[in-house]
Amino acid sequence: MIKECCNKIDNNKVLLSMAIKKKRYEALVQVYHSELYRFAYWLCHDPTIAEDLVQETFLRAWRSLESLQDDKAAKPWLLTILRRENARRFERKQFDYADVENNTLEDNKSVTLDDEMEQTVIHRQINKLSPEYREPLLLQVVMGCSGEEIADILELNKNTVMTRLYRARNQLKEALTDNHEPIKGALN
Repeated sequence: MIKECCNKIDNNKVLLSMAIKKKRYEALVQVYHSELYRFAYWLCHDPTIAEDLVQETFLRAWRSLESLQDDKAAKPWLLTILRRENARRFERKQFDYADVENNTLEDNKSVTLDDEMEQTVIHRQINKLSPEYREPLLLQVVMGCSGEEIADILELNKNTVMTRLYRARNQLKEALTDNHEPIKGALN
């Protein structure tokens, strides 16, 4: 009788623990899915691959959800997982980027042809930056991460991150002003 009662208590603890984990996971997906997708798309420029990266990210997050001690650290934690998933993609298969179409994400707003062309030019110039400059810039601009969050995600010193952001902006500004007339809204 006592053993049976203890088993019921243990089962209830397990069920409660699983329910808590499920709710926590669902909250992460709901809050961060679109942001992760946007960042993944910037990394790979393919909607299908971006969605696969996000799914793999959330699968790994589910498996190691217990390691996320502070929910405030969820965004950098998920971005780190996504970056590593993207790196694994290159380990598994090398892609020919000459055939990759350079589309921009469609926005709900109607975009004029000039605006679309400007976005394409900016997108291409950002992609020409070396990864050490492109990645922190995308984390800041696309994901809205702070310098400290970027430092945590990239496992770098905050001063290094700030220097790379400064250099990325300068390189982008030079590329946009050297190759074209100044673009409205470009970094000055």
